[in-house]
Amino acid sequence: MSVHLLVSAGRGPQECAWALAELLRRLEADAVRQGLATVRAQTVPGDRPGTYRSVLVGISGAGAEAFAASWTGTLCWQAPSPYRAGVGRKNWYVTARPCGVDVPRTTFVEADVDVVACRTGGPGGQHRNKASTAVRATHRPTGIVVVVDTEREFGLNRGIAMRLLRQRLEQRDEAAGRALDTARWRVHDELVRGDPVRTERPEPPGRDQPRRKSARRTGGD
Repeated sequence: MSVHLLVSAGRGPQECAWALAELLRRLEADAVRQGLATVRAQTVPGDRPGTYRSVLVGISGAGAEAFAASWTGTLCWQAPSPYRAGVGRKNWYVTARPCGVDVPRTTFVEADVDVVACRTGGPGGQHRNKASTAVRATHRPTGIVVVVDTEREFGLNRGIAMRLLRQRLEQRDEAAGRALDTARWRVHDELVRGDPVRTERPEPPGRDQPRRKSARRTGGD
């Protein structure tokens, strides 16, 4: 089982990109404790070294979905700004959302197509009506239907119908891919400050192991 989480600092200040990097390390450590594997499938760096505007995290192993769900939503890193002295704010928010990565490509197999001869009108229609040279082709897995009557021979119309179905399936997959990209970019604008599902803090001095539990539902700044 594998899932992907898109973790984004949204349009927040540079501290949010820093908070994302800290939360990402905490997430990865939590995954290791639960016997899960993680991979940073895609990263967008922040303005400061070692920070991120967004990271696409792949999570795999038994219980990956439940683990991802426990990190889904608004996340808070609670610590003073490392960049601006005297800033009173200490809660820095990022968002994490499940994210699709690849759109399955539709494999075109002619055996999946129902081809029916039919009659149409138009120029040369008398011959076509008698011979039923037009083709109605239905791709059963998707329900896409094309009707071709441009030629006066059934075989030629059938060949055209198959090419059209291939094109329609390719266009369908391309549209699904664009929709997936759009949904992924929309995550960057979904960050809501406050009411986090998880709040994490730096470890106290002298503690090497990350805490196993996070404070939950902490208030605002």
